[in-house]
Amino acid sequence: MSETSVTAVVLAAGKGTRMHSAKPKVLQTILNEPMLYYVYAALEPLFSKNILTVIGHGADQVEAAFPEKAGSFVLQAEQLGTGHALQVAWDAVKKSGATHCTVINGDTPLVKTEAMERLTAVAGSNDLAFMTITPKDAGAFGRVVRDEDRRITAIVEAKDYDINKHGPVTGEVNAGIYLLKVETIEALLDELKNENASGEYYITDLVGLAVARGLKVEGVQCGDDLSLMGINSPRELVHAENALRSMIVEDLLDKGVLVHNPQTVIIGPRVTVEPGVEIFGHCEIYGKSVVKAGARMGSYNYITDSTFEAGCDIKQFCHIEGAEVGPNSWVGPYARLRPGAVLKDGARVGNFVEMKKAVLGEGSKASHLTYLGDTEVGKGANIGAGTITCNYDGKNKFKTTIGDGAFIGSNTALVAPVTVGREALVGAGSTITRDVPDEGAGIARGKQRNIERKLKK
Repeated sequence: MSETSVTAVVLAAGKGTRMHSAKPKVLQTILNEPMLYYVYAALEPLFSKNILTVIGHGADQVEAAFPEKAGSFVLQAEQLGTGHALQVAWDAVKKSGATHCTVINGDTPLVKTEAMERLTAVAGSNDLAFMTITPKDAGAFGRVVRDEDRRITAIVEAKDYDINKHGPVTGEVNAGIYLLKVETIEALLDELKNENASGEYYITDLVGLAVARGLKVEGVQCGDDLSLMGINSPRELVHAENALRSMIVEDLLDKGVLVHNPQTVIIGPRVTVEPGVEIFGHCEIYGKSVVKAGARMGSYNYITDSTFEAGCDIKQFCHIEGAEVGPNSWVGPYARLRPGAVLKDGARVGNFVEMKKAVLGEGSKASHLTYLGDTEVGKGANIGAGTITCNYDGKNKFKTTIGDGAFIGSNTALVAPVTVGREALVGAGSTITRDVPDEGAGIARGKQRNIERKLKK
């Protein structure tokens, strides 16, 4: 351990009553990612894996959402306040061997690594430090109390603040992010009391206790930096989401991505978009999607966890999830690519085509009204309108293979497992249940019979 080392404690046990949702508050999403994801993203560059998370309400859901954090969760079985959460986590903090502990709420998705660096920079000269902000509306944030010499004396929760007792409101509030010296603060934890309007144990009370003991306390003033504020309601969540969306899009514009109608474009924080990409709003791209230079993303597309190579053209109104779209490929409009869909170089998927766990080979095309599931299509094949690969028999799924240069006529059902050979042809309207050999032809339909009609006179 270095002379000054820090363990981070994330408080993520609360229900978030004002969110009016059964979902744990920290799992409420912003740009399709849980709020807690953003807190981890800000902490990890500084604390690496030295991060503890206190969980309680919906603990199993939080653990399931972040399996990579297994072993670093601390259960607060009964939620009795932030001070109680820290007490529950304290043994784990001491076991980490860190000299200091930083505490942050899991509902602060806009917090930046730079802000956390600013707080940890004062570790060597304080027993307790915390970040303060001066927002236009102090809301329910704890008020910072200073004496005539501007020295901090306490933090008082908004519902407990008494002007006659604590003095005029200054507008400076507690951001809820703390830095504690483990050696000196430990003795104060047992002194926390729940004699307040909420009947809870507050971390904020550590400030008054530390001042009374003559410990060094500092408030790191951050002005009106609203990125440090937590999310407590649907309205606040939406405002934070809009702010983050705008920042991401503006950053892409600065880096050379052409974004048309940018106020309607939504890009998630894990998405990679290279300079030279052209995006038209309305468009949503989430997850670990990667869009390579030269790709064109049309309007009204919903995309997640997919890769797009240079020169591909995604036309309007497509839904794409877990797919790989190769260079110079063409998708849509109105196409759906489900997980495992792969388009090779120059492949084309047209309107009302659905692919799932299927590969469309180089230069091959399925232009309209087709379902390809558990299918491998070779190079230069043509899949006619209305083609369906019947991959599921009610119990098991089977694979369909279509060879290079094959031609599948319209309104064909390919009943898997089945193989259509290289340069083979399947007649329109066929139901194919047996393999078609290379360069062969398969036709499976009843003979047409015309009958006389008797028209009413």
